[in-house]
Amino acid sequence: QVQLVESGGGLVQAGGSLRLSCVGSGRAFSSFAMGWFRQAPGKGRQFVAAITQSGSRTFYADSVKGRFTISRDNTKSTVYLQIDGLKPEDTAVYYCAARSWGTIAYVPDDYNYWGQGTQVTVSS
Repeated sequence: QVQLVESGGGLVQAGGSLRLSCVGSGRAFSSFAMGWFRQAPGKGRQFVAAITQSGSRTFYADSVKGRFTISRDNTKSTVYLQIDGLKPEDTAVYYCAARSWGTIAYVPDDYNYWGQGTQVTVSS
């Protein structure tokens, strides 16, 4: 089992940047593939990015490629999401998720641990 706590959200102007962090506690963090998802008001949870247990491979949703960067530091039990060039349509609650089996997944149901989310609001 792992507990996840996100931080780093906030209100920023379009074109700005944020770095979200997600700290895990409990079971060995390095054994989990990690993902970031987001959920805008009235919409379902959307895949954003994912990273393998070692950090050697990353995957991104087409809508965020080139602007978002996922990384992890297993010595700190932390996964990051660097967000550059923020757009108003990036406004959402951002969640990190951990998957205790297999490798990267893109569907929320394939992750079995979730954080509480951090709000990102982008003003135009």
